[in-house]
Amino acid sequence: MADGLEDEDLPSFVTELGLPGLFDVHVHFMPPRIMQAVWSYFDSAGPLVGREWPIYYRGSEEQRLDRLRTMSVRHFSALSYAHKPGVATFMNDWNREFAGRVPESLWSGTFFPESGSGEYVGRLVDDGVQVFKAHMQVGEYAADDPLLDGVWDVLNQSMTPVVMHVGSGPVPGKYTGPESVSRTLERFPDLTLIIAHLGAPEYHEFMDLAERYPNVYLDTTMAFVDFWGRDDSAAVTPRLLDLQPKILLGTDFPNIPYQYAHQVEVLQRLNLGDDWMRDVLWNNSARLFGVEREQSIP
Repeated sequence: MADGLEDEDLPSFVTELGLPGLFDVHVHFMPPRIMQAVWSYFDSAGPLVGREWPIYYRGSEEQRLDRLRTMSVRHFSALSYAHKPGVATFMNDWNREFAGRVPESLWSGTFFPESGSGEYVGRLVDDGVQVFKAHMQVGEYAADDPLLDGVWDVLNQSMTPVVMHVGSGPVPGKYTGPESVSRTLERFPDLTLIIAHLGAPEYHEFMDLAERYPNVYLDTTMAFVDFWGRDDSAAVTPRLLDLQPKILLGTDFPNIPYQYAHQVEVLQRLNLGDDWMRDVLWNNSARLFGVEREQSIP
């Protein structure tokens, strides 16, 4: 059924798998002006990735929420990310309000290597924030920047997950790659990190970290999709099966240049079995974020 999967097929697809829905750890909701700026970047990003990048779900916030709900996405993050000093507090205030009015959303936060970051992250953790986003590529900072020591100290103790874009795809940056993450985990080994995009293109290096550290996960965002014009799944598929409990559905909705269902379709193409799909589409994230009681598959 997954071949040619369309958005409207997703409710029946997840029902056939015996799941209550989809759990997507890599979704973006941002203040309207910031979201418009992100879309403007993608509108002009063709030269960066070698092709145009049309935003498929360019609509109002309510339209985007309705689309997720009609596709049976039962839980999702609302990732904003700070790209320079002084931005994180504004983002975090907006995300607090968003989580308060959108029950399906994980309460999401962000941080930047700046004075006081450990303190505001600590306050958010005490208040119950559920996930953070760190974007080393856009923010141009290393995971082991000394200004993040206070952040990592808090999160190493709280084990609050961090979705981290630190792989060198689609365009490498000065601070992308696994090296600074590896050094950070040596100092803070209990950190719960979700490596975005399966760490592409450094798949194996980040999978090594997921094998070595108990709380390192990887999300599937834009992995193996037809948009890239290549299929680089063969070399990593066996490891995806070995790491089954640590692979989480991620999509980058709404900032994707194709239908949401295509991400599910390409995961099904890997032919890793229904149990693997159940874990990736729901069970692993449900366990990580404590909602596994919602009729998930054991």
